[in-house]
Amino acid sequence: MKNEKVGFLFILPALIGTLIFIVIPIFCSFALSFTEWDLLNEIKFVGLSNYKAIFSQTEFVQILTNTFVYAITTTIFAVAIPLIIAAVINSKIKGGELFKTIYFLPFITPAVVIAIVWSWIFDPNIGLVNSVIKTHYTWLFDTTLAMPVLIFVSVWKLIGYNVILYLTGFSSIDKSVYEAAEIDGADEKNKFFKITLPLLKPTTYFVLLVTAISSFQVFDLIYVMTSGGPQDSTNVLVYAVYKYAFEYFDIGKSCALAYILFFIILILAILQKRFEKQ
Repeated sequence: MKNEKVGFLFILPALIGTLIFIVIPIFCSFALSFTEWDLLNEIKFVGLSNYKAIFSQTEFVQILTNTFVYAITTTIFAVAIPLIIAAVINSKIKGGELFKTIYFLPFITPAVVIAIVWSWIFDPNIGLVNSVIKTHYTWLFDTTLAMPVLIFVSVWKLIGYNVILYLTGFSSIDKSVYEAAEIDGADEKNKFFKITLPLLKPTTYFVLLVTAISSFQVFDLIYVMTSGGPQDSTNVLVYAVYKYAFEYFDIGKSCALAYILFFIILILAILQKRFEKQ
């Protein structure tokens, strides 16, 4: 009993911090989503009006579409590419440890720094991309090109982390399974598709969930590289939350958007759990 009390005292600061900075704000923001407030005047209860107003806006349809296009596309490439890279590194190629470091560097680099550097690279006037391919595309100022550029940068940043996760998954596979398959005459292709991929299912489900959630929560790259433009072509839910709160000073709608995003991510997590059990 004494040890339990001592242990509780050790975790008490973390519990207090969680309560003050996470639990209480969650309930407060949920309550604010049913109000009208501009940070200056008195808070006014409006019921479901904020949610009704958001769902009736044509802008919301575009924001939601942008969010899903960005998240789904980023997730597909940020899962498939690391799987291939991890499989190659796991085959004990020369310099494998160096490749791990190179691929992981973008992930530990702050997103704002990455966004600034890639903004320079895709700059229509002084950018490296236009200089190399001898064109004059306005990458981040074009409604059809801005989103693909953001997806490319996001995938590039996520590859290293997912490669490490997949390498961990590879290391958990018993080598005797491959040895038995070789005795039965299985080639590399059959071993990968019939042994490796099925045994990597738990890792793949985890990578999918983590990547999808982070993609739905993207903000840094959007804020620095495009500010949701041009013409809202890269405006996503989290950036819309920011705009409603700190540009339009409409706290109620901002909180409502945040909880719409929360329920989307919650549904994704539930679906992931159900698929994982199958």
